[in-house]
Order: sequence, then C-alpha cells, then structure tokens
Amino acid sequence: MDHQTVLSLFDRQIRRDAKPDGLGARVERVDGVVRQTCAADGWSGVVWSDLDESSADAAIAAQVRHFTELGREFEWKVYGHDLPSDLPRRLTAAGFVPEPVETLLVAEVADLPTDVPPPEGIRLLPVTDEAGVGLMAEVHDKAFGRSLGLTWDQLLAQLATDPDAVPAVLALAGDVPVSAARMETHPGTDFASLWGGGTVAEWRGRGIYRSLVAFRTRIAAERGYRYLQVDASSMSRPILERLGFAALSTTTPYVHGAARGA
Repeated sequence: MDHQTVLSLFDRQIRRDAKPDGLGARVERVDGVVRQTCAADGWSGVVWSDLDESSADAAIAAQVRHFTELGREFEWKVYGHDLPSDLPRRLTAAGFVPEPVETLLVAEVADLPTDVPPPEGIRLLPVTDEAGVGLMAEVHDKAFGRSLGLTWDQLLAQLATDPDAVPAVLALAGDVPVSAARMETHPGTDFASLWGGGTVAEWRGRGIYRSLVAFRTRIAAERGYRYLQVDASSMSRPILERLGFAALSTTTPYVHGAARGA
C-alpha cells in the first residue's frame, strides 16, 4: 500500500467530498472548509479544510460564528498533515479544547483476516434492533466509563431508515454483553470505517477485539470496499497494527461550544 496515495484518496473521498452522515445533516463547502451541520442530536463540525497562514484565522472565526448562532457545540477534526502547521495553536487561541490524539490507521481489506473465531464461551451477535443498541450502550458504559450519547440516537435512527449503513456487532458471554463495535459504510468511496470497538476490562486480552474486526472486515469485503479506516486509540492501535493496519496520520478533535464553557 502506497501510504501517501491512500492518504490523499482518504482526504478526497471521506473528507473533502464528505456526504451527510444522518437524517437532517447538511454538508457545506464555504470559507475554505467542509463542514457538517446537524440538529442538536447529531454531529456537527469541520471535516476538511484548505487553509494557509493568511486565511486560517478568518475561516476559524467564521465557523465559530456559524455554529454559535445555531447554539451548537461543534468539533474541528484536525489531522496531523493539515495546513497551516500551526492550525492547532490557532484553534486553541479561538477557544477550542483538544481531546486525546488518535492515530489514523488504514488497511487493505484483502490483506486482513475475515475469519477469526471468538474465544471459547463467546458468541457474536449482529445488532439489528433497539434491544441490541441498548446492550451496546451497556458495553460502552463499562468499557469507557461514559454513555453512547449521540451515538445511541444515531444508531437507532439508522436502524430505522437504513439498517445496512452501519453494521454493528456484540460479543456475548452467555447473555452478558462484554464487547461491541460498529462499522460505517461510505457508499461511492473505497472506504469503510471501524468505530466504537470496546471490551469490558475483565474480558480484554482474550482475542475478542480481533474477532470483531474480522467480523466487520468480512462485511466490508462482501460489499466491495477496498480499505478499512480506523481512528485508533493508544489501546487499540497495537492490536490493529498486528492485524495489518498502517499509520498514515494522526487526528485530534478540537471542540468548541457551550458545553465546553467557551
């Protein structure tokens, strides 16, 4: 895999040419950025920018005005290769608060395993209804110490309108949910994205996470996607790299809005 070529393809297909990710979402290209604006129960933010030292501050101020007038908290998703190089400093000066840095990992679907059985005593179950989303939320609470939040509403809406858009899976020990994950598809692109992979602490280190990656990889292969992309935490990155994912950049959410006290 040519890292720079794939990174450029990702920037173009997933960021610059971004499509709305839910009902009521609106994607606009203005002031040198691509932004998504959603209702209060959706994700709003900047997904791509084409800025330099002379245009960055004005573009940042324009986005702050836009979302503030709507009463929205929003996120500016900054990648390590974005310009200008001091964009993070400029965002911080404008009142944004950075969240933990993650690594942009990408792998070719054809190079990844698609059949990794879960450990003994664990079964995998596709999420297809509200009860399944509730079990995912239970896993998320235990694995990360916080609720699914907006993801809960988004998953329920997607299950109701387009259940194939976000394949999700649970790992169960008996009837107890111990791990969960989802995949977001991007029709018309070469990419599908892995999200939300989390395992309850006492069940980590047994291979469950790898089986969930393989489960979703198989779906991506069946649907003809060439690449899988992950914004990986420091916990999941080593596992994914052993499976064949490569680091192409970093990504950091910079958040601005009333909930941050800005």
